[in-house]
Amino acid sequence: MTITPPALSVFEALESEVRSYCRGWPAVFDRAQGSHMYDEDGHTYLDFFAGAGSLNYGHNNPVLKRALIDYIERDGVTHGLDMSTTAKRAFLESFQNNILRPRDLPYKVMFPGPTGTNAVEAALKLARKVKGRESIVSFTNAFHGMSLGSLAVTGNAFKRAGAGIPLVHGTPMPFDNYFDGTVEDFLWFERLLEDQGSGLNKPAAVIVETVQGEGGINVARPEWLRALAELCERQDMLLIVDDIQMGCGRTGAFFSFEEAGITPDIVTVSKSISGYGMPMSLALFKPELDIWEPGEHNGTFRGNNPAFVTAAATLDTYWADGQMEKQTLARGEQVEQALRALCEEQSGTHFRGRGLVWGIEFEDKPRASAVCKRAFELGLLVETSGPESEVVKLLPALTISPEDLDEGLRTLARAVRETA
Repeated sequence: MTITPPALSVFEALESEVRSYCRGWPAVFDRAQGSHMYDEDGHTYLDFFAGAGSLNYGHNNPVLKRALIDYIERDGVTHGLDMSTTAKRAFLESFQNNILRPRDLPYKVMFPGPTGTNAVEAALKLARKVKGRESIVSFTNAFHGMSLGSLAVTGNAFKRAGAGIPLVHGTPMPFDNYFDGTVEDFLWFERLLEDQGSGLNKPAAVIVETVQGEGGINVARPEWLRALAELCERQDMLLIVDDIQMGCGRTGAFFSFEEAGITPDIVTVSKSISGYGMPMSLALFKPELDIWEPGEHNGTFRGNNPAFVTAAATLDTYWADGQMEKQTLARGEQVEQALRALCEEQSGTHFRGRGLVWGIEFEDKPRASAVCKRAFELGLLVETSGPESEVVKLLPALTISPEDLDEGLRTLARAVRETA
């Protein structure tokens, strides 16, 4: 497919230089349905980006769209702060019945604001309030958001530099396999905790992604996560799992930590919790941690009722019978087989992932960006990740058909070959 870059004058003239995705995908998009997006010139793109993981059920999912239209047409409440509404009640009941109870998870639910970084900020704030300590431990190559508290536990130097002030009260530790298996897990971390001369303030909590998405699709082993949970318990630290991108079924199970058999103290959820790409986030925590005073943490848009409507419809449609997890794991096997064959063919490449989040790492780091550019020209949307943008990241919708998935994988393989 040959694509002529559109006239972007109004975007270039009025929109801030901070814009990024539109630079890699120079098209003006007009419509989207399922796993496809369409620009105003009629070109079709297969979407392996899914709104950075916010569209696990595809664009304009018809079931969710119907629920939303019906709610709007009956003049359902749109903006409700933290008032009790029928839409919120329906979501909470669905979340309890379809997600929490079947997994024997005791969590209270907090609506901290519309975005993932709001959930992270609330989690950090609550952990510090509960433990009476300031320090938070995070991990190398972590990404937790763009507001100041979230940036303080984010690893990427470029994103951290944008803060413009010192980012304090956070300490990084090595993520799983950071030393290629040559150092015992948590050796350094535990030694610092136990040494009164280490200079490490006793942390209130540890925050971790089970799969680091923006960090390069770094997958933590279940045994590493279990050891981390045990360390937190021994050392009186709360364990926060950031499931903003990897939750809502992205790795197979609804929560990405289920495979490890752990129960974090606090979990942050956002992106695909609304199912329809509308802003919504949750902070989940064990009941004994719910020591907030009324109004102590709030936000004007924490009551996005249309998002509650589509979220409830998502859970009732896709998470009531266990089939979504099985389908995601099957699609993941399809991706794994294709990437294994491609990487065996292409020297200097490595792949990794879980469920329907995968990455191809290129030893020739600039090649990843070249692959994404060529994929766009061929009608496939993929982005890079990793500290030096050296990984091509795949995030197709969980509802993608096997045929569309195969087509996208073939297109990706062509882009890789043509940039060799």
